[in-house]
Amino acid sequence: MNHSLGIIIESLVAVLLMLTVGYCMLLNKRLQRLKADEHSLKATIGELITATEIAERAIGGLKHTVRDVNENLGSQLTAAAQMSMHLKTALAEGDGVIRRLSRIASAARPAAAEPEAPEPKMSPARAVAAAAQAFSERRRANGLAA
Repeated sequence: MNHSLGIIIESLVAVLLMLTVGYCMLLNKRLQRLKADEHSLKATIGELITATEIAERAIGGLKHTVRDVNENLGSQLTAAAQMSMHLKTALAEGDGVIRRLSRIASAARPAAAEPEAPEPKMSPARAVAAAAQAFSERRRANGLAA
């Protein structure tokens, strides 16, 4: 009985050792896959770090570009405001000249002339141009050069 009990125990130990060896082989394969995944993960992390550095440089360039655009836009806005004020002044002066020309044209019309039929409404610029032309034609008819 001692002999068969020893064989059973040693057989059991051998089976357990074989199971242990098989499990160790399975763990070895898993560790190899894990190492391969680790290498690919390191490569991916390296690519991420590179992409992050590139993005940071691009953001720095964009910030610099935004500062330049703000400076240029500010100077252009200032120039546009000055041009707007200049145009307002020129328009006001032009309006004054048109008013004076229309007073001159209306004063130069003969007082005895019969009233004409009302003409269709013209823009103020065309009315002034027509009055100036009529004035110059009358001056030429009277023998004076305009």
